Amino acid sequence: MTTGHPISDEVLDFVTIALSKGEHYMAYNNSLYFIDKGDVHFFKTNDAANEFAENNISDRDSYAVLHINSIRDVLAQIPYGEELKHQLNLDPDVHGLYNKDGNPFTDALIDHFESQQLSLFDKQSKTNVMNNDNLQYLKDNIKYMGFGENMYRELKRNLGEGKAEFQLLFAAEINKKPFEATLNFRKSDSTDMYFFNNYNASLEKSNGEKNEQTFYLNKGKGVTAKEAYNLLDGRAVHKDLTTKEGQPYKAWIQLDFENKDKSNNFEVKQFHENYGYDLKAAVEKFAVADLNDPDKSKALMQSLEKGNVQSVTIEKDGSSHKMFMEADPQYKKVTMYDSNMKMVARESLEQYKSGIDKGSKEVKEGQENDKKKELKQEPKAEKEKLEKRNGQSLLPKKRESKGKGLGVS
Repeated sequence: MTTGHPISDEVLDFVTIALSKGEHYMAYNNSLYFIDKGDVHFFKTNDAANEFAENNISDRDSYAVLHINSIRDVLAQIPYGEELKHQLNLDPDVHGLYNKDGNPFTDALIDHFESQQLSLFDKQSKTNVMNNDNLQYLKDNIKYMGFGENMYRELKRNLGEGKAEFQLLFAAEINKKPFEATLNFRKSDSTDMYFFNNYNASLEKSNGEKNEQTFYLNKGKGVTAKEAYNLLDGRAVHKDLTTKEGQPYKAWIQLDFENKDKSNNFEVKQFHENYGYDLKAAVEKFAVADLNDPDKSKALMQSLEKGNVQSVTIEKDGSSHKMFMEADPQYKKVTMYDSNMKMVARESLEQYKSGIDKGSKEVKEGQENDKKKELKQEPKAEKEKLEKRNGQSLLPKKRESKGKGLGVS
């Protein structure tokens, strides 16, 4: 039976407001049972919605994207449990009011509800005296970068004050580690538009040390909040980057905690595509059950590319082991952890191998040994064949050197 997703009333309110602003793509966290207002995000384009979903995938979060034109689309596309269907009178077998083709009474009721919400939004928008386009742009920018929606009130207040620059503070605890960020906004020198230029992030490690780094945005894009956390925690992230000349390229990036630049930022190590790191091949060396499902396999690769420590199930010799892995592009491998997040030593990794890598190695070694045997036996057989022809060897006699040193002919 399909898992149900109860939806809060506030989500339906948000749907109506989003549609009135032309946002017809909704990303919702389908890893949760109850969908609340903080679990849905709205966008004007499909690409923007999917980019957000990919940027925020983790072992705890998984976003699905819907195209919507009404509240009915939301209710139709998000799966419900049978009990919830009964509560909402959406089951056609329970109540005759609703049918899959719709009916005048139901349509009129929903249209009336939507028109009420639109009127409410119109009243609220009339009280907004600031630049709505700039506010919406920054709200989207903050959301795309993974900082959520809790700063919207402070953002609106600061924009209304008209200062040359301002800051917004973000704080969260990720995997029991305090993560903080100061978002820096600056007003354009030529217009009244504000831009989100960079943010200073810090992560307090379990040993009490704190790593700090400033991350810069380029045309509203850059390292997301979750990616910043992963980088400060020592892992690598796969990013789409551009050269100074504006040419796009892909590379793994990782902070070098041993060296800092003149701005007191950690140096950034890059591992380009020609470096030769194949993440999928590195994962396939292990008996990861997730690889047997195309959707789970894709989600696993995306999560590892974001720098996450991803939980996996290793199935070997009839046993299942819950483990964790992370990408390690510098050494062209993945790092494995046991269920208690203790790193698995190299000598213990063999028991979790898929058998493909190990088997191919054994076959290769066997082929090499057979080849050596053939080369070793061939001269001996040829010699015996020649000696049988007339009872004596037809091979040339070996020249002997009576003097010391090398003989010269």
